[in-house]
Amino acid sequence: MESMNWKTKTLIIGIIVGTFTGLIGALLIVQKAEREQTKPQLSTGEGVKIGLGILGLLRLVSELTEGKL
Repeated sequence: MESMNWKTKTLIIGIIVGTFTGLIGALLIVQKAEREQTKPQLSTGEGVKIGLGILGLLRLVSELTEGKL
């Protein structure tokens, strides 16, 4: 039962952090669109940049935990 406890806590923290990160990102996009008085749009290049940034972050987290498992 103990292993379920830390696993559940880790998943919940990940969900919360991911949700708030996504919310902040969306708010930044909305603010930019309001400032420019346009609809929010992401170009293909911007989408690729965001995707690579997310992959880089996941790789960093993966590398941080690699030696500790």
